[in-house]
Amino acid sequence: MLFSKRILLPALTAVLFMQQGTVQAAEYVDVLDMPAAMSQLAIKSPLNAVVTAGTRLVTVGVRGHILFSDDAGKTWQQAKVPVSSDLTSVYFPTPTDGWVVGHDGVVLHTTDGGETWTKQLDGVQAGKIMLDYYTALAATDPANEDYTTLVDEAQRVVDDGADKPFLGVWFADKQNGYVVGAFGLIFHTADGGASWTPLNDKVDNPQGFHLNAITGSGSGQDVTMVSEQGLVMRLDPASGKFVTLTTPFEGTYFGLQQTSHGLVIYGLSGMGFKSTDGGASWTKLVLPVDKPLTAAATDASGQLYLFDQPGEIMSSIDGGETFRLRPQATTAAISSAVAVGNEAMVLVGPRGVRVFPIE
Repeated sequence: MLFSKRILLPALTAVLFMQQGTVQAAEYVDVLDMPAAMSQLAIKSPLNAVVTAGTRLVTVGVRGHILFSDDAGKTWQQAKVPVSSDLTSVYFPTPTDGWVVGHDGVVLHTTDGGETWTKQLDGVQAGKIMLDYYTALAATDPANEDYTTLVDEAQRVVDDGADKPFLGVWFADKQNGYVVGAFGLIFHTADGGASWTPLNDKVDNPQGFHLNAITGSGSGQDVTMVSEQGLVMRLDPASGKFVTLTTPFEGTYFGLQQTSHGLVIYGLSGMGFKSTDGGASWTKLVLPVDKPLTAAATDASGQLYLFDQPGEIMSSIDGGETFRLRPQATTAAISSAVAVGNEAMVLVGPRGVRVFPIE
């Protein structure tokens, strides 16, 4: 009994102290200041995007998890990441230089193929950049109400703090790129992320719709982004502005995919469309499903793949004219996909990574 009391009394004392509020909680650390924890389970945690970096695969997800694979997705290593924010999108214009974006206005950069990362931007910095930029612009033309509105919007971003996520990233090369996100956030860099310029004045998005994804051609001129309520915008190189394209759907578009046959956009209700004339006209894809489309990819032969929210896989060998449903033993939600040659499709989602053989 004496032994039991020696165990129980300290435990009871600790409980009483906690109830009385005398045991202090651990000091709060902002996720922007907390490096991502290394975990053997990271590859099984929710992952939001996967891309190729040369022959390497890189995937990103919750709590700052970034992982890379050099054997076509069979094994993965976790990268060193300086933040614990949830990460949403990744892009590599070269095998070594890559960018990741995510919650809290995070933009990360790597120069070693994704093994180590540095923070280039966060939501606090982004708000200040916006406010300084549009305040200076408004000073050049005080009577311009559009500039006044942009200053007010920038002030709201500053007041809200680092709470708005970036949702998409695309770079033409290792100097020139774009990041887009919630409530119409859009920034451009021409120096590899050393500095960023807001482009809200170049986008006709007065309602502040979320900009969900962005992509372009290697030249950096053919840049398109998708949003909510059927909003699709394309860069006009002559004016430097993003002009609105008319599409047949008024719902949300989640993503877009450049193919050898043109541009494919996709979103809610199983809606997908393709354009072969730069967005001047669109053809509806005839699909065997009507669930939200969440991802797209092409393989080395140009075959187009679309993925829906429940995890069903469709493929087209004729540029999107027809699709067939691909049989699977089990299905799981898919957030992003990338082909490894013509052998397999690496899929990521809420359950981590899986590999789908290409027949």
